[in-house]
Amino acid sequence: MFINRCAKVVKGGRRFSFSALIVAGDHDGKVGVGFGKANEVAEAIRKASEAARKGMEKMSLHENTIPHETIGEFGGGRVLLRPASPGTGVIAGGGVRAVVEAAGIKDVLAKSLGSSNHSNVVKATMEALRALRRRDEILKTRGIPVRSNGGGTDGKVEQS
Repeated sequence: MFINRCAKVVKGGRRFSFSALIVAGDHDGKVGVGFGKANEVAEAIRKASEAARKGMEKMSLHENTIPHETIGEFGGGRVLLRPASPGTGVIAGGGVRAVVEAAGIKDVLAKSLGSSNHSNVVKATMEALRALRRRDEILKTRGIPVRSNGGGTDGKVEQS
């Protein structure tokens, strides 16, 4: 997702080290983020992808989108995620797009509201996805029976 080069000035010149931010997902609701640092790019990427796979989490999805609108915050990064109708696609930039696509979300509207720091934007997106709850999960925690036919009345009250 993002590779950063850092230089340390020593007696013989500059010594470079690298850090890598990686997003890993199974495109079926599981996604993880990893950060790795090393003296070579390949090693930093390997460490980051290992951390990303180790830290994968299951997200609540609704068909190809998310169940409801949410805002995730981490540090200075704020990310707004909004469900979209089928066929819209992923309307998101940079880090948000990487996380959302890795999770397997096909239709979503996203906006980064705060910091443009890659790490904070990605972590804010993860926070937003963690906050998602499907309708049946919410009803279950409230102790309300869930109807399998998909809905209640459409505003009409039955009289007997």
